[in-house]
Amino acid sequence: MKKLLVIGLMALSALLAACERRAAAPRVEFTNTDLTGLPYAKDFALTDHNGKPRTLADFKGKVVLMFFGYTQCPDVCPTTMAEMAAAMKELGPQADQVQVLFVTVDPERDTQQLLAEYVPAFDKRFLGLYGTAEQTAAVGKEFKVFYAKVPGKTPGSYTMDHTAASYVFDKQGKIRLLVRSGQGPAPIVHDLKLLLAQP
Repeated sequence: MKKLLVIGLMALSALLAACERRAAAPRVEFTNTDLTGLPYAKDFALTDHNGKPRTLADFKGKVVLMFFGYTQCPDVCPTTMAEMAAAMKELGPQADQVQVLFVTVDPERDTQQLLAEYVPAFDKRFLGLYGTAEQTAAVGKEFKVFYAKVPGKTPGSYTMDHTAASYVFDKQGKIRLLVRSGQGPAPIVHDLKLLLAQP
């Protein structure tokens, strides 16, 4: 009887320990694609639309949404930026802990001045980032972003095919999510709140 009691107490102790472990590390259920732990998209070196050199470390302490696009994009880019602006509104005061970055894949046409007009029009807190063709290519490679020029009727009327998704980084600057474009602000807000709640 005593032996059974000891075995029962040991089993109960193990069960309680397992419950404590689960309570200490709750499973995070993101709506978007979880990229936690992937070994790429670690950093960039670009210039913002105010002329200030930027790296990911500049935004430590904030959740960062990073979208690759271009100002003359007819559909995906303005739709995505509008979604992000709507998500910021829904976040209310928490939006101040979020930084949206728009990285141009068209450095040939997207000048500092053009980005300074285009990007903050969606939300004054948003930042446009640009670099030389070489810097843009390096960032594209690091972030595994596809982009390619599609010729138009004239040399300056080309369009850009590009990856239509955004990366999300946590407050420590670690990659966490891939956010699909065109899903509306609600799933973005849901995931941002989960990340904002983390230390």
